[in-house]
This record gives sequence, C-alpha cells and structure tokens, in this order.
Amino acid sequence: MRLSQYLLSTLKEDPADAEIPSHRLMLRAGLIRRVAAGIYTWLPIGLRVVRRIEAILREELDRAGAQEILMPAVQPAELWEESDRWDAYGHLLLRFEDRQGRRFCFGPTHEEVVTDLIRSELKSYRQLPLNVYQIQTKFRDEIRPRFGVMRAREFVMKDAYSFHLDAACLDETYQAMHACYTRVLERIGLEFRPVLADTGEIGGAESHEFHVLADAGEDRIAISDSGAYAANVELATTLPGPEVEPSGAERKKVATPNAHTIDDVAALLKVPVTTTVKTLLVAGHDGPVALVLRGDHELNEIKAAGLPDVESPLQFIPAASIDGVAGCGPGSIGPVGLNVTVIVDHAAAAMPEFVCGANEDGFHLTGVNWARDTPIDGKRVRTADLRNVVEGDPSPDGQGKLTIRRGIEVGHIFKLGSKYSEAMNARVQDQDGNSAPLIMGCYGFGVTRLVGAVIEQCHDERGIIWPDAIAPFQLVIVPLNHLRSERVREVAEKLYRDCREAGIEVLIDDRDERPGVKFADLELIGIPHRIVVGDRALEADEVEYRGRQDAEARRVPLAEVAGFLKQVLAP
Repeated sequence: MRLSQYLLSTLKEDPADAEIPSHRLMLRAGLIRRVAAGIYTWLPIGLRVVRRIEAILREELDRAGAQEILMPAVQPAELWEESDRWDAYGHLLLRFEDRQGRRFCFGPTHEEVVTDLIRSELKSYRQLPLNVYQIQTKFRDEIRPRFGVMRAREFVMKDAYSFHLDAACLDETYQAMHACYTRVLERIGLEFRPVLADTGEIGGAESHEFHVLADAGEDRIAISDSGAYAANVELATTLPGPEVEPSGAERKKVATPNAHTIDDVAALLKVPVTTTVKTLLVAGHDGPVALVLRGDHELNEIKAAGLPDVESPLQFIPAASIDGVAGCGPGSIGPVGLNVTVIVDHAAAAMPEFVCGANEDGFHLTGVNWARDTPIDGKRVRTADLRNVVEGDPSPDGQGKLTIRRGIEVGHIFKLGSKYSEAMNARVQDQDGNSAPLIMGCYGFGVTRLVGAVIEQCHDERGIIWPDAIAPFQLVIVPLNHLRSERVREVAEKLYRDCREAGIEVLIDDRDERPGVKFADLELIGIPHRIVVGDRALEADEVEYRGRQDAEARRVPLAEVAGFLKQVLAP
C-alpha cells in the first residue's frame, strides 16, 4: 500500500478530550474518529488491526471446536421478557419500536437469541456438546462513555455459547475456552492474567476474566508473585492469621472528643492506624450484625453480602438507628459488650491488642484483646474473610505473596448453568428418554476493546508499539529524497514489489514530506519494522533497517535484504 494514496490523517497534538494513552494515540495515529459519545468510525489503519485480531480469534476458536454463526444485532423484546431481563438489564439496554409498534433492542449480548435458536435446532443429547460463536457489533448505553474504545457504547465483540447435558461436559468446554483465550493473548504477545471473577449481570456459577495488565486498567488484580493465583481484588481471599497471645496490656477507657474516624482516633492517641479496629453495623437476617476490621483495611462488600447471617444485598444500618443498637453514634462503635452477632475479619482477629470504640460517644478503649474482652467463641463472635486483600498478603494458594496490579478486562468466560434454558424452555431428550434442560456456557471477548488494551501496554513517548502479530503492516519502506533521486526511487520500488510478491504486508511512504515528518508519523502509528532507502547508504549498496523499539539503525547490504527480512519477520 502506498501511503500517498492511503487514508491516514495524523494529529500533532493530543486531543483535549482524550484521558488515557490509548485514546490519545488512537486519535492522533488516525485509527478512529468520533461520531458521537462512545461511537467511533474505524479508519483503514485501525480496521486492519481489528481484522488481524479477528483472524487470530477465528483460528483459535475453530481449533477449540467452536462453529461460527451470525445472529441479528436487533432483537425482539419477547425473548428478553422470556428470560426476565427486559426490565432487569436496566438503562444499558437500548430499546426502540418499529413502525408497527413492536418493541426491540439493539443487542448488548446474545444469550436470549442463541437460546431461542438452539431450542429449535437441538432435540437430542446426541447433538451435544455444541459450541457456537459470532463476531459482531454490540451496543450498551453506557451512562458515561469514556476512554475511547475502552468504554464505548458501540463495540465489536466475539461472543460464544456452549450447550451441554451435564456439568462435567460443560467443564470440558470451559477449560478448552480458557486455553483458547490464553493462546490468543499469548500469540499477540501480551502480559495478561486470567483471574477469578464475579459473574455480574450475565449470571451463572464459575467465572474467569482475562486481563491485560496496564496502568490505565480500571480493575485491581491480586497476583501471586511466585505462583499462578490471580483474582479480582473483590474476590481474592485472605487466609486466617496465626494464633496470637494477648499482650497483657491493661484495658483503658480514654476520651476521644471530636474523633469520629479511624484516622482521627489514631492521630489523637498517637498510635498507628494498624493498631485500631473499626466496627460496621449491617442488616442481618435476625437483627443487626457487627463487622470488625483492622483500621487500615477496606470492607469487601461482596464477601460481606455472602455471609449466612447478613442480608443480601448488603445494607448498612442508618446512622440515625445506630444509637439504638450500640448506644452511641457511628464513630464510637466497638465490639466489647456489643449485644449483636459479631463477625471479625481474619486480620483483626490476629491482633494481640487493639484500640476500638467504647460504645459511648467521645470515648475509645485501648489495650483491648479478644480473649479477655470479647472471646471469639465461634457462635456469637466468630471470624470470616471480610476485607479486600492488600499488597504483601500471603497468596491463597500458598505460593508467595500477593502483588496488586491494574488490569483491563478483554475476555470473560462463564458457566451459566441452566439459567437461560430453564427460563426459555430449551431442552433435549437425555439418554433415558427424559426431557432435560440444556446446561450452558458463555464466552465473551472484546475485539475493539483489545485494540485499546494493547496500546495501553505497548506504547512509548513517540507512539504505538504494535506487536508483530496484529500490526496493521509488518514493514514500511521509507525512500528519502525519492522525487529527486532516481536510484532511491528505483531501489525503493523494487524492494516494495519484492516484499509484496513475498507476501509481506508492506507500506511504502512515498509522500512528498520531509524525513522528520515521515519518521514521526511512522513511529506514531507503530509499524514494527522499517527500511530506509537513502542516497548515502546506497553509495555502499546498503539500506538502513530499524525495528520500532531499536535504539539504533543498522546497515543491511542490498543483496541480503530479502534473507534479512525473512529472518526478522519470522513469526
């Protein structure tokens, strides 16, 4: 492709509305242009990257035994009403009516449509398992679209759905899709982690997210520094601490006027926050429940809502009602003498002594220990995992300690079970002739989102650094002064023809621009390999080669260019 004839429009300055590197670089490098909030046109160079990602996905999905289909983007309301999601999905669902008043939505996902398809096509267990996928445009009406393609309203997604007779069969496909996503991200050459995750709006049982690690990631990931464990911070588990002996310090009641927060109390008493505990009151099935954490730790609301004593969704006792439970305001609650069920986080239970509220406004207790003052008896007072993990916690798998990284979710796999098949009566005849509900799996991968995630991980101050596997072009040839130098023009054109005949995806920058402009644009758009043809090097029958991340260029004899390129472009 000749750059003089290519629709490429780069920007010298960062767009004012772009907040993160991928958004800035995609606009500056001419990959996308904004049409409306969260809706973009993909220009040729950006679309080439999208298509290369799609090609890798198709190869690996076909290898995993999935079959490609294409379902409609527009879906009738009746299917969503069958699954009880028409209202439950909320404002993310773009709803509209046709000219005859029939209700539709623009699909954000396709569980309903694929279940409707399969219930009419499959009749017997002999047709199972089945795994189908599509690559298609979706729409989710984000309340605040931002970060370019990372949180867009319209996006391209690969979604797959598998159907089984039992959980064991589902697990086989689930593991195959886990391996498939791993191969896709490995082929691209990214640093990533599959992590334990919440099933969210889709529902179901087991779930893993695939995160590309990058500083701009919205999710915090807990990763073992010497093992394979990885999980969202919200789902990462903490381990019980070792049993500790009380220090023997005397318990004292001290005045803490106007100290209503943990930080206020620690500052007033001149003690570290790590020696304090905080007590939170939440609604329980049989009355209020007190949750106790170390002062510097953060309550994990997902874990708390899953406790058998606690109402789900989690509901905190209103400030106006706390006095009736604890005899004080919110800033002075403590576990000592509190006449409710008390659940103590593992880390708080491992403290030999601590500072806590005295259940009297303006006072706290120092020198408190569990054994003497609030015995953990496993009944009214017991321990549980209540908090978010922090850097340095022991890894739950026993392999090293946890580090906290930021990740961008690009893939998510679910074990849906029979959630949709039961609701929509998708059944087959089993081995005994009985009617059985289909067991389902769901596997999503954000194609356009991955483009942004790659750039977040692969860029520098000059622009994008595309991994070879998804680069829009493998090689760019840059002739210098070609409009005035016949030899430069002839050599560059011959190299261009030879590369195309060899099947190399090559771009030639034949624009009438200064070398500095050409080099700046090409580094911005991130072509991995560059050959420069100039009079000075040609005097020695050589050209210059430079990889996108190379510190220096190197000379290559003209006679050896073909073999050299074959070597550096090898997958």
